[in-house]
Amino acid sequence: MSSIAVDTGKDTKDEAPRRRRPLAGRSPRELLGRAVVYLVLAVAVLTVVFPVYYAVAGAFMGPTELSSYPPALVPHEITGRNFASAVDAIPLVRQYVNSALTATIITLAQLVTSILAAYAFVFLPVKARAVVFGVFLATLMVPWEAIIIPNYLTLSDWGFGNTYFGLVLPFLASGFGTFMLRQSFRQLPGELRDAARIDGAGHWRFLWRVVVPLNKPALAALSIYVFLSAWNQYFWPLIITRTAEMRTLQIGLTSLRDSEMADPGLILAGAVLSLLPTLALVVFGQRFIVRGLTAGAVR
Repeated sequence: MSSIAVDTGKDTKDEAPRRRRPLAGRSPRELLGRAVVYLVLAVAVLTVVFPVYYAVAGAFMGPTELSSYPPALVPHEITGRNFASAVDAIPLVRQYVNSALTATIITLAQLVTSILAAYAFVFLPVKARAVVFGVFLATLMVPWEAIIIPNYLTLSDWGFGNTYFGLVLPFLASGFGTFMLRQSFRQLPGELRDAARIDGAGHWRFLWRVVVPLNKPALAALSIYVFLSAWNQYFWPLIITRTAEMRTLQIGLTSLRDSEMADPGLILAGAVLSLLPTLALVVFGQRFIVRGLTAGAVR
């Protein structure tokens, strides 16, 4: 009995959180090392954040401030002229809607197809399941550049060029999404499926009532990743569309740069408009990305 008590006390002592020593009690070497770490981190943060800040600040500057030397870092007279001129120069609103619509459709489609495929690989008695899953993984090893021309020729022959269907069709399913959700679904204990079967729940009910709610972090991470990838697409929308009204925002920014080289404020205004959705997703969805991508790392 006494040995058990001693062991329990030792475990409790080991598990107790360590108290941080005050700065006054640390040696100069420790303080110097901590200062160097903070300095390096500050430089890294500044390197990443400064381009974003200058894009936002420059979007509200006039041509004189943008061309001044040394360059102005803070707009002295805030103006919305750049945004209005960018909207007038190209069909920016229509292209913004095109990007949002195609990215949303691709995200929803990949979620549905990835959920169904991952569930089949984990919970259904599929024959040669390992072989089929290996084929799914093999699609990740094929470069997109190797299939973009066959996709373009096929969709053009079918009459889907310069259409929304042509923009989204090659991206409605993804091997990466299936792999990611399969790893997440495998973390669920098999007793859940047995209990659902005893309760009379079929595969559809078990999928949408149990599996999907318990894997929200992985689904959120996949949604954010797919949306950002679809939003930032450039080459495929460039070759599959022909008119400015059907092109996406990334293509519009390029045409804005080519047509208005003398006024960089328009380019910065368009870049800021393109940056807003991605920045919001990264800021508010960062914890879902981390939790979702690490969900299948430890069993």
